[in-house]
Amino acid sequence: MKTLVGAFIASIALMGSTNSKAVTKDNGDDWLKKSTKTAVYQLTKAAQTFTPGMNPRSINPDGTVRLAPVRDWTTGFFPGTLWYGYELSGDKNLADQAKRFTLGLDSLQYIKDTHDVGFMLYCSYGNGYRLTGDQVYRKPLENGATNLYSRFNKKVGAIRSWDFGHWQFPVIIDNMMNLEYLYWAGNEFKKPEWFAAAKTHAVTTMKNHFRKDYSSYHVISYDTLSGKVLQRETHQGLTHESAWARGQAWAVYGYAMSFRDTKDKKFLEQAEKVAAFIMNHPKMPKDKIPLWDFDVHNADRSPRDASAAAVIASALLDLSTQVKDGDKYFKFAEDILKTLSSDEYLAKPGENQFFILKHSVGALLYNSEIDTPLNYADYYFMEALKRYAEIKKIDLKTIAKA
Repeated sequence: MKTLVGAFIASIALMGSTNSKAVTKDNGDDWLKKSTKTAVYQLTKAAQTFTPGMNPRSINPDGTVRLAPVRDWTTGFFPGTLWYGYELSGDKNLADQAKRFTLGLDSLQYIKDTHDVGFMLYCSYGNGYRLTGDQVYRKPLENGATNLYSRFNKKVGAIRSWDFGHWQFPVIIDNMMNLEYLYWAGNEFKKPEWFAAAKTHAVTTMKNHFRKDYSSYHVISYDTLSGKVLQRETHQGLTHESAWARGQAWAVYGYAMSFRDTKDKKFLEQAEKVAAFIMNHPKMPKDKIPLWDFDVHNADRSPRDASAAAVIASALLDLSTQVKDGDKYFKFAEDILKTLSSDEYLAKPGENQFFILKHSVGALLYNSEIDTPLNYADYYFMEALKRYAEIKKIDLKTIAKA
């Protein structure tokens, strides 16, 4: 076994040392081989190391793994990443592990106090159901969607995000990501009111969350009696008026997805405008991995956010399939994925506490998860690899088994 693992790691190192000309091959680029093989290895080892119900979230400053208990908002990402690992590789062991870690989240179908059930359940149970059709996943998805819909306020026209803090009715840009769950569930369970609520939320957010340059605030607080905006803030960004990088990523992803699911062209227009803000920003680094906030002043000393980059890449790949001039979005996303697959960002097999990517930022102003792996960076990186392979018609299963 040690010999096989050693040979595998040696093959990864060899791919990492290939010259730039090799990267341009049409069928199975070396960077894609490297990232896919590394991801499968890391996920296999992580599933052997961790226990369902206490999923790996990030790495603490002392080098230990920060674990996410069942009710942590990030808890669905690790099972979801395992499902993507199975989908990309065809490795049945990863499917078995994905099921084990997914079913460890069974109690989440009953919680009602957060919008994050979308991240928690749709990334785990949703991918499991999509890939296997196993009915064990269906009822929890229905129950979770019922509870997510219960947070919709008709007067405000949005789904409440948080049940804490000083806000009367807070809606965060992150909540756009969870609309995919309600769009799907509305169709799957024949609940048109769920679908309509998700679409209304997207319209309300488009109206109130964005500045003239199409950058997004993080939090909007609403008056529940009048539906009017009370506050506009950026809770995890540099200032209330700054463009927090992951917030912009959630925004472009959310509107590209909303157009895909509703075919409403105003969502496509919004997605393209947010994409333009991101892609053309003067502070976007040449390697296309954004700083944690686009408005930081000390760019040379500020950490990058691989999680924002992974979300942006996945969103732009989705967007590239929905417009006539999609090449510009595809190329930008491809550049991001190539950078994330470089030695600077991609972990070496067996290192990085078995996370796939390095160098993400959770909440810098709160001294939380700075320059560390994050499970949602891995999740959206794997999703982006899947979308890239589908667009390029590359069989990653062959790559993973090579």
